[in-house]
Amino acid sequence: MKKETNHLRIRALCEGALFVALAQILSFFKLFPDMINGGAITFAMFPICLYAVRWGLGRGLLAGFTLGLLQLITDSAYAWGWQSMLLDYLVAYTPLGLAGLFRGKSWGIFPGTVLGCVGRFLVHYISGVTIYRIYEPTEVLGFGTFDNASLYSLVYNGVYMLPCMVLALAVAGVLYVPLKKFFMGSDISRQ
Repeated sequence: MKKETNHLRIRALCEGALFVALAQILSFFKLFPDMINGGAITFAMFPICLYAVRWGLGRGLLAGFTLGLLQLITDSAYAWGWQSMLLDYLVAYTPLGLAGLFRGKSWGIFPGTVLGCVGRFLVHYISGVTIYRIYEPTEVLGFGTFDNASLYSLVYNGVYMLPCMVLALAVAGVLYVPLKKFFMGSDISRQ
């Protein structure tokens, strides 16, 4: 029994390292250049959501936190002080692990991905309202001029977070049928 438990822990750790590494690599392939105050459209959220759905909430949250830490270190972090580093990286990526609430559920990757991405969006939104709050009218290309911090944060963060969520859902949709047993975690023995 103990040998089986250790085997699963090691497997979870190894898969976590691989999924975080894949997410980090995918974050370097940006579909559009970074936005002026940070944020980019990438496929990076999908591997963390998949890992969380396979292994559960706790391990998923840890994988999200780890990706946030790597992003802070390697992605030329755009931050306005330690509060921004904390919110926009360490705290913001952690909710991707909320997908783990749908562990073992049929089609769980889809609501899990939505929940994880919405969680990340909410942290970025709060950061935008509290840390990056605007004091004077600010223009967002294609959306006009904003003088309301809440609306500005909603639009600014939505412009890149919504496409990221759609990309993660699209990847899940393409891979779900051929890799269903992996999405469901049925290849993991839980004895």
